[in-house]
Amino acid sequence: MTSLKILADQARSWPFEEAKRLLTRFAQQPPAKGYALFETGYGPSGLPHIGTFGEVVRTTMVRQAFQRISDIPTRLFAFSDDMDGLRKVPENVPNREMMAKHLGKPLTQVPDPFGTHPSFGEHNNARLCAFLDGFGFEYEFQSSTDWYRSGRFDAALMQVLRHYDAIKAIMLPTLGPERRATYSPLMPICPRRGIVLQVPMESTDPVAGTISYRDDETGKLVEVEVTGGRVKCQWKADWAMRWYGLAVDYEMSGKDLIPTVALSQKICRVLGATPPESFSYELFLDQNGEKISKSRGNGLAVEEWLHYAPPESLALYMYQQPRRAKRLYFDVIPKAVDEYLSHLSSFSTEAPAAQLENPVWHIHNGQPPAHDVPISFAILLNLASVVHAEDPAVLWGFISRYCPGVTAETSPFLAQMVQFALVYYQDRVRPHKVFVTPDDNARAALGELAKRLTAAGAAVDGDSEALQNIIFAVGKEFPFATLRDWFKTIYQVLLGQEEGPRMGSFIALYGRTETIKLIEQRLG
Repeated sequence: MTSLKILADQARSWPFEEAKRLLTRFAQQPPAKGYALFETGYGPSGLPHIGTFGEVVRTTMVRQAFQRISDIPTRLFAFSDDMDGLRKVPENVPNREMMAKHLGKPLTQVPDPFGTHPSFGEHNNARLCAFLDGFGFEYEFQSSTDWYRSGRFDAALMQVLRHYDAIKAIMLPTLGPERRATYSPLMPICPRRGIVLQVPMESTDPVAGTISYRDDETGKLVEVEVTGGRVKCQWKADWAMRWYGLAVDYEMSGKDLIPTVALSQKICRVLGATPPESFSYELFLDQNGEKISKSRGNGLAVEEWLHYAPPESLALYMYQQPRRAKRLYFDVIPKAVDEYLSHLSSFSTEAPAAQLENPVWHIHNGQPPAHDVPISFAILLNLASVVHAEDPAVLWGFISRYCPGVTAETSPFLAQMVQFALVYYQDRVRPHKVFVTPDDNARAALGELAKRLTAAGAAVDGDSEALQNIIFAVGKEFPFATLRDWFKTIYQVLLGQEEGPRMGSFIALYGRTETIKLIEQRLG
């Protein structure tokens, strides 16, 4: 056994804990199919949502941990339920009237409102794959439409038909009276209209492999084969059928699906298979604490996060405390960037055992890059704010003075941070800046700070600790309730915001004399 495997067996980070739990599944014998199958599900009824991608990120982290503690090969299926019928038109798409004409049809039969793909389902699938490819994930995209229509689900669908009554017995107690009257685990796709029908079955024939229903318009009895993509399973039965047909070993899902998981597990056992190991993660909330909805579009889109920050910061956000509800909106982005940089900076000095607990190990599959970023994202943001930067060259003028020899060419990741900081400042900070007029106490304290910075002279230029000590000393001498209030005053008066960076580090970068001028300007 290698030393890395020994350390991995002892690792306590949540992906390793999940990997060890999965490994017990194969304690008696390895999987008959020859590999452990991880699956993530995607419902392309709305535009791709960041929560879906978070599921892939987290599942990948568990898969990577599993690969360190086991010799069993692994595969990851990113499965799109694009055979599902369109239940309602999303609010955040164009051509909504056109889409309304195709309600009930499988998503891969609904025209693409964006006009870029043959169908709405394929459009959203492409959006999903583009993001996953951008992260460099190792995955295999799977389409529900393809599996149904190709016949690869035929054997599993026949198994559902054979256990039709047992599945209904599981589901009916969970449904209301109206839904119970029409429920069928297998939904025929209407040969006339192409929509997925939720109608009661007149009969089922496991030998012939057919189901029969009464056409609500013609009144005729219609017999449909369950194979070849002519039917679609109901959601909970579909999930169980997929687990059975693919022999899925591991799949995580949101906390809101815990009851669904329990029912699908029961159905999976009725079909004759062991359900996959499951993991329930908490949901994302918007800035108002409301659940993020794909159809409402009230959360951050993937493209929006990546417009302001590198993908590694998003991966870190997904890694952190997956069982705790977290707010996902623009203000969390800068903090996520700096936390990523902090973890990355400490990785190289940590012992091997500690490295396995470091988030960047999981973000980069054990091989994090050697980025050297001597300036936090928060300080870059505030520098851009103070100088009203429009051009990266303005920020690089300050950076080159603070870090001699550091350029965009020698530190490409820092160059990315500079560009992200400019865009974030221009879009998210500048429109909301509100400068506070200082009261007498704040005016006196800031005036004293300017005097002491002047008196300290060039000896403290670039010395963030010495500058921070000066700020602390001034704050302690004036009647602020707490030092936190003193720093809040600095942020409100000098930067026009409620929060800010470590001021000693900021002044070291921005410049002592420039800070003195800034104070005089704000007091004037």
